[in-house]
Amino acid sequence: MFMGQEDNRELISKDKLLKIANDLIKGDFEYLDGMEATDVVQNGEVLVFKGEYFFDDQGLPTPKTNAVFNMFKKVTTELSKKYKVA
Repeated sequence: MFMGQEDNRELISKDKLLKIANDLIKGDFEYLDGMEATDVVQNGEVLVFKGEYFFDDQGLPTPKTNAVFNMFKKVTTELSKKYKVA
């Protein structure tokens, strides 16, 4: 939080946070089959979600990679304002 501001975010377990994140992901109009957050870490003020990024056999991004990245960014933006990992 900014200096002098109180941090009102709720402390939450990783399991509960992943459940909330995956519900948001699956309910989003941009959801693609297989999108799922499998881990989350607290990096300062920001939650970082991790999961399958659907790279090709050479380890290069696919169109689905970009979609997953954007989805995780959307979930990070929304949930970092409300929660922090306990």
